[in-house]
This record gives sequence, structure tokens and C-alpha cells, in this order.
Amino acid sequence: MLSISIMGLILIIITSVVMMLASLLSKKSILDREKSSPFECGFDPKSSSRLPFSLRFFLIAVIFLIFDVEIALLLPLIVLLPLAAPMTWFYVGLFFLLILVIGLYHEWNQGALDWAN
Repeated sequence: MLSISIMGLILIIITSVVMMLASLLSKKSILDREKSSPFECGFDPKSSSRLPFSLRFFLIAVIFLIFDVEIALLLPLIVLLPLAAPMTWFYVGLFFLLILVIGLYHEWNQGALDWAN
């Protein structure tokens, strides 16, 4: 029991030393204006790099990612079709699709899909 505690303490000390060394060695000593500025094909940018973006576009992209992942979760149902009972497979697929439709209805009801506003 004591040897396990000693080994754990040695491991914690070694990892702490390595993390501190990595932190000290990775710091930049000189801040370079060229390295901290945005890069546009080797030229100075014509306008500010901090332009505002449309929050609607971001929400649509997040909704797309969520539904895309859920469609990828539906694909294994096809593989399970010969292995599962048909009614069980049907109910599981229907339940999963029902959750997707309820989520889509909620997003539609909240106005997240209205691009014109």
C-alpha cells in the first residue's frame, strides 16, 4: 500500500514538473505585430478582422449539425433490421424519429428557422 502511494506521489511530481517546464518554454518572449495580425494572402487586411456575423446563420448551422448527427445515429437501425424483431425495430425507429420531429417543431415554433427576420 505504501509503495503504491509513493509511486503515485512520484508520478504527480513528474507530471507537475513536465507541465511547468512546458509552460515556461512555450511562452513567447517578444510579441511580434506581424504574427499577431490577421493574415490575408501576405497582404495587410483591407478592413477589420472582427466583423460581426449573423447570429441567425450560426443558429441554423448548429441546428444542421444536431440533425446531421441524429441522422448518423439512425443509420445503425438499418444494420439492426435483420437482427431485431420487426415490431421492436419499428417502435425504436418511430420513437427516435418522433423525437426528431418534436425537436424540429420546437425550433420552428421558437422562430429559429425564420431566416428573413
